[in-house]
Amino acid sequence: MSIVDDIKLQLRSGDSIIRLIFLNIALFVVPYVTAAILALFRVKFDFLSYVSLSSNPVDLLTKPWSLLSYAFFHAGFFHILFNMIMLNFSGRLFLTFFTQKHVVGLYLCASLFAGVIYLLSYAFFPALQSSQVTMVGASGAVMAILIATASYAPHMPLRLFLIGNVKLWHIAAVLLIIDLVQLPLNNTGGHLAHLGGAFFGYLFIAQLRRGNDIVGWMARVVETVGNIFQRRQKTPLRTVHRNPVKPQPRQTSRIVTKDRTQQQIDEILDKISKSGYDSLTREEKDFLFRAGRQ
Repeated sequence: MSIVDDIKLQLRSGDSIIRLIFLNIALFVVPYVTAAILALFRVKFDFLSYVSLSSNPVDLLTKPWSLLSYAFFHAGFFHILFNMIMLNFSGRLFLTFFTQKHVVGLYLCASLFAGVIYLLSYAFFPALQSSQVTMVGASGAVMAILIATASYAPHMPLRLFLIGNVKLWHIAAVLLIIDLVQLPLNNTGGHLAHLGGAFFGYLFIAQLRRGNDIVGWMARVVETVGNIFQRRQKTPLRTVHRNPVKPQPRQTSRIVTKDRTQQQIDEILDKISKSGYDSLTREEKDFLFRAGRQ
């Protein structure tokens, strides 16, 4: 099985965190590929400015999608590397307590909330009103996932390399302090957006404990859109002429074989949900890939 096939299998069988990471990585290369192609025609186009969130709210009139699209693009290699490492770390902890739909809904809702905080900061803080900048990055959404998990299970024990045993709230507190300290230094709007995402993560847990799922509506929107695309990808209906002859005993063995195959698929999927995709053997990966193409 090739690397491309392995990636396809991970996208099919992986969880929402894997899909979010792959989506961010795929979109990260889009501006560079676009610039390389347009350069052949001597055309200059700043793709990031097209998807980034501007501090000037008037720009939303011409690119309203930027209130969400900014959270899926990054300004450099180390920018996306750190964010994806933190997304994987925070997301794994989050999924210990919550569902796949919750993590997607929280990622998107927190991105919108952090974007609004970013715009309001430049509109109301005098120190920021004279500047006009743009923002990209998933940091606000990642902070929301981390703080939500830390709010729900603050004393969750973790072991960090070279540090030793810590609790989850220690990590959350350090990251919050870093953002607070850097507010007057540089990227003030970005750090305020991080804090906005963190606050939304806390708000999500506070409301969930009261019985209010404030990200559920977003999860339903994503599910509805996904179902629409799945229906479009289905193959057209074909007329099938059935043979009136009675089924032979041989067909029973086929049914049994199919049941055994499905049972093996279920066992592999259970293994993925418990131990992750990387715990599969090469034979199990090949089997699951072949079954997915049938």
